[in-house]
Amino acid sequence: MAILATSDLHQHVIGYNYYSLTEDPSVGLDRTATLIHQARQAFPNHVLLDNGDTIQGTLLGDLQTMARPVPCGQTLAIHRVMNALSYDAGTVGNHEFNVGLPFLSQVLGRRFPLPGMPKDAARCGGPAFPVVSTNVKLAGKGRTLLPSHAMLDKVFDATTPDGSPLSVRLKLGIMGFAPPQILDWDRKHLAGRVEVEDAVESARRWVPILRRQGAHVVIALAHGGLDASPYRPGMENPGFHLAGVPGIDAMVTGHAHLVFPAAREPGAPQPDPSLLALPPDQVSLAQGRVRGVPTVMPQSAGRRLGVIALTLKWDGQRWQVQPGDTLVETWGLRHPAGTQPVAPDAAVRSLVAREHQEAIGHARQPLGPQALFPLQSAFAMLGDVSAIQVVNMAQIEAVTHWQQHDAQAAAYRTLPVLSCSAPLKAGRNGPQDYTAVGLGASAGQGQALQIRHVGDLYPFANNNLQAVAVDGKGLRAWLETSAKLFAQIDPDRESPQDLVPSFSTIFNFDVCQDLDHRLRYEIDVRQPAGQRITRLDWDGHPLEAAQRFLVATNDYRASGGGQFPGLDGRTTVWRSSEPNQAILAAYLQTQPRLSLARHAAQRPWRLVPFRTAGPLLLRSQPGQWDAAQAAGWSEVVAEESAPDTAGYGRYRIVWPGRPGP
Repeated sequence: MAILATSDLHQHVIGYNYYSLTEDPSVGLDRTATLIHQARQAFPNHVLLDNGDTIQGTLLGDLQTMARPVPCGQTLAIHRVMNALSYDAGTVGNHEFNVGLPFLSQVLGRRFPLPGMPKDAARCGGPAFPVVSTNVKLAGKGRTLLPSHAMLDKVFDATTPDGSPLSVRLKLGIMGFAPPQILDWDRKHLAGRVEVEDAVESARRWVPILRRQGAHVVIALAHGGLDASPYRPGMENPGFHLAGVPGIDAMVTGHAHLVFPAAREPGAPQPDPSLLALPPDQVSLAQGRVRGVPTVMPQSAGRRLGVIALTLKWDGQRWQVQPGDTLVETWGLRHPAGTQPVAPDAAVRSLVAREHQEAIGHARQPLGPQALFPLQSAFAMLGDVSAIQVVNMAQIEAVTHWQQHDAQAAAYRTLPVLSCSAPLKAGRNGPQDYTAVGLGASAGQGQALQIRHVGDLYPFANNNLQAVAVDGKGLRAWLETSAKLFAQIDPDRESPQDLVPSFSTIFNFDVCQDLDHRLRYEIDVRQPAGQRITRLDWDGHPLEAAQRFLVATNDYRASGGGQFPGLDGRTTVWRSSEPNQAILAAYLQTQPRLSLARHAAQRPWRLVPFRTAGPLLLRSQPGQWDAAQAAGWSEVVAEESAPDTAGYGRYRIVWPGRPGP
């Protein structure tokens, strides 16, 4: 029997980029559907499962869950497609909770036993398959918010030892685990209403229950990645330790948007460095085993389909998974030849054609201002703030208004205000996943901004603005944590080195700045992580540890997202009710024109320049060398003739005055 799995679909119903209004054949459940059809032909005995983070993401998702939430009688576009594809079961990730429990209750078609939930939720449109959550429980009640598990009753074709055909009824026990950090990230929705049990402890309790209920096969849907550091309760990425729970036969992981096992099609991308660092004696990146358990992580946005093909043998008492006869793969959208992407499923596109057109119409609504320069994130990791500074300016303005006018801000009136924001679209979801607003715009030829551009600059509609109080020591720790995204570069190494080896947590590269360019800092990537901020100045002098600041950020970061030292909710002094995205939109509407000099020229940080014996490469959006030159990034001396196996352009970095190889 085969377990077919998706994860982190993030409302990528079809392969379309609503920010650029162009087709995108590298993503989309419409193309994953074609892979699902192929897999069903290859594996007639199968189940189709989803691992969460399904309903949030893309402008279509924001429209249906935030801007114009669907009514009870309407089913989310992503669920309509999943119903049509006959998914068997799914779980919730962390982003499901972004929409709040009442609306989540509605769109899942299940009334939660909590005050304030829609009474008719059970009659609302939703998934036609069970959505389970084993470790999210009602606060103080012990019961789970959603069904703790599903028991799928399937009839499969088998053969007897002599080769005779046989129909076999199997019970498949499905568990689902969300990250405990949802209590921090969505505190505004969840505080006092739910609690989250550690995934490993929850599985230890529930696996024996599923076995007693007759489960022949137990499958864990773990919305978390693979972290092999010593076990500690409440891990965000518990997959490695979850695999050590006796009785789990197969596991689907996610959340990290990575590919596990390593992709096998011709020209497949190289594994993420974080996966290569896992202990090889316990994790097989080639065979898809974690502590012996067949495990898959099918990337994100419909870019891959996970396939775990189990061979089961009856030993006289129970069905046993045969490890040597189990195949684990992820099928990419260029499966199997690795050349052209598979064709989209026309039935999927037809099913959501109306919603698709509504999203395009919403995306094209005029916002007001003219952009007189391109706002891009392709070279954000070199110091380009053209797609970041305007976000920081909007956040500083909002926090400053609270600081100067709210009675509760009296203790913070005189503190300098900073803002820290990351390049939120900078390669995490593929080589075209970069902010690109106002391409071709210039001082003489502006481009009118539209609603879609707000999401291109700040794609997380669920984040709310918050302000935290930090001192100079805390700010340094904040910047050091951001700088961990870089590799440690050996200047004497002659082979090529990637400046940024992984984009999986690019949203943690915060750029901090103020309005008057008083904050400046340098990052030396030759140094080990934690020792890279070699210069940190305030007002032209080294920053004092006791200097206090008010820093604008989002609720994810302020509550502990990214594990930044000192940011755990206790330093938060203001929690705005307004989303960061709405604050950015309101700010943009007050700016008739966005000019390079006012909105993008600050560049508060830089990399310390040095000479390298071998090539130093920045992987980024391909075809952007001319844009780098036009923006004055003279250290980008060339783009390699061919992209890497994942499709990223490779740019050679040589600092002026420090000749490279």
